[in-house]
Amino acid sequence: MLRRLPTRLITSIGGILALSACATPRMHTQAELNTAGQACGLTYGELIQDEEAKKLLILFREAPSPEQRGCVYKWALRNQLKLVVVDSIQFPEQAQ
Repeated sequence: MLRRLPTRLITSIGGILALSACATPRMHTQAELNTAGQACGLTYGELIQDEEAKKLLILFREAPSPEQRGCVYKWALRNQLKLVVVDSIQFPEQAQ
């Protein structure tokens, strides 16, 4: 037999869920990003979080392995970030 939950409890749970969905991600220090990157097999500076787009975690590496992508993706999820992968970079002086 199912028991009815009180309206007050349902309202409280709904409010908590609504507030947690609006949580703003924090800016991580470069040291934190480097530590996360090294744990995923990257080198210094290959994980970037831009001040203007705090929700984005940018993986800046040519042809990252599926394991590296997966590792960084999991870290991004734990920290309420969206992963952006820049894996094909061509600099103007190398184009010719």
